[in-house]
Amino acid sequence: MSVAERIIVPLDVPTEAHAIALVEQLPQVRFWKVGLELFVSSGSAILQILKDRQKRIFLDLKFHDIPNTVAGATRAAAGYGVDLLTIHAVAGSMALKEAVAAAKQGAEAAACSPPKLIGISLLTSLNSRDLAFDLKVPIELPEYALQMALLAQKAGLNGAVCSPQEVSQLRQVCGDDFLLVCPGVRPSWSEQGDQQRSMTPADTLKAGADYLVIGRPITAAPDPVAAWERICQELNEVISYQ
Repeated sequence: MSVAERIIVPLDVPTEAHAIALVEQLPQVRFWKVGLELFVSSGSAILQILKDRQKRIFLDLKFHDIPNTVAGATRAAAGYGVDLLTIHAVAGSMALKEAVAAAKQGAEAAACSPPKLIGISLLTSLNSRDLAFDLKVPIELPEYALQMALLAQKAGLNGAVCSPQEVSQLRQVCGDDFLLVCPGVRPSWSEQGDQQRSMTPADTLKAGADYLVIGRPITAAPDPVAAWERICQELNEVISYQ
């Protein structure tokens, strides 16, 4: 898998028109993330637009509800033919297991391949203090993220979303076949933003991540194309030394 295929760029924009403009500005990007804001704004139309351009799609809707609702939503989303789909692991093992079955059903009905289901371990905007004082979770953050990833793996999901700071441990425990998707990736020359547990693209890749979600360092850069190329160059140097 090439470096370009391992970088997922979020379409964190408010409208379909903004999304199309960004896709056309960055034709080099092969893998795009569609999240809540854009999906609620444009509906599934943006997914077809991306597919028409032969782009891979990470549909990041983070389903979190009772098992029946999670299964129904997953079944519907699987029919879009996207590549990755997220579900909060904290929804519980029953919801996760039903989502796995529903994804296969939805894809079969739409005559497409089922998406890889990715469990959200813990949002990268949260830190150890948030986990302990706001959410009242009495275990350390790395242990919590690991337990959520293991819950997802046991339920049959294909991978987990985790911060770069947890990826090394998850790779060691969950094995090489479990996909690890890392947001909170920030080049050393970019602003930190609201990510609390971040790491550079090169270090995240070396730690064992399969996919790097890199948004504002590219899309908000004065020259997005130059930023994209700089990140790809840095990652190619890492791969060449591995």
